[in-house]
Order: sequence, then structure tokens, then C-alpha cells
Amino acid sequence: MRFLITATPDPDRAPSANDAPPDESVIAAAMKYNEDMFKAGVLVASEGLNPAGKGARIGVSGGKRAVLDGPFSESKELVGGFYLIDVASRDEAIEWALRCPVGLGFDDVLTLHQMTVASDIPPEIMKIINDVAPMWSASFAKSK
Repeated sequence: MRFLITATPDPDRAPSANDAPPDESVIAAAMKYNEDMFKAGVLVASEGLNPAGKGARIGVSGGKRAVLDGPFSESKELVGGFYLIDVASRDEAIEWALRCPVGLGFDDVLTLHQMTVASDIPPEIMKIINDVAPMWSASFAKSK
């Protein structure tokens, strides 16, 4: 099972104009966590995300894609980063999330999102997917 774990600031934490960068021990703990997940064979990807001002938010307007304001209206909505993990169960995903170090400031709240797998999709829809995107669907079908 694949899970996307997103990291966001605590919405109840008061923003500070003088947020200092995390100390070296916090960075080291975060990198050790990444290394531990990699060594365990569960880490697919882990990335930090640039601040909201460097992104864009695309929505639908008049039936077409359009750039909207954003991507985030408030800093407390900013997604600071993510982990994509491949584990045996939701419980294992939770266990890994509970081991994540704290103190970076943008990762106070971790949210787990279970990824869709082929067996979650109705067969008639999978047929369309397989017919229209055979190369991509072959890789999609391999996910647990």
C-alpha cells in the first residue's frame, strides 16, 4: 500500500516573523529518518516544497483550466513537504509517521493519504485506462 504523507504547520501555532532555521540536530534527525525509511525499503520519494509564492494553483473556470490565486491563502495552509511510502498496511504507515522527528516548523501536522491502486477502480474504468494509457497503466498496476 502506498501512502502520501503531507507535512503542514500546526494551524493553531502563532506565526512568527522571526522563525529561525532549524538547528543542525533537527536537520540531522530528519535526514536520519529519511535514511531509515530508505534502508527499510519503504521510502519511494521524500521532498520539501518551496514556499507558496513559488507555486501556482490551477482550477477550472468556464470549463477550462485557469490559474487561480494561491496556491495557499494563508501560511498555515502551506504544505511544507511530503513522503511517499510503500508499506504493508495503514498501521505500518502510521508507525513510520509517528517516528518522524519534529522541529522543522512546517511539519507539525502529518496527514496520511492512501493512494489508489488498480483494485480500487471499477473494472470498466480500468479497461478504459488500460486501452488509453497502456504504458502508464502497466506501472500503475504494479503498485501494491
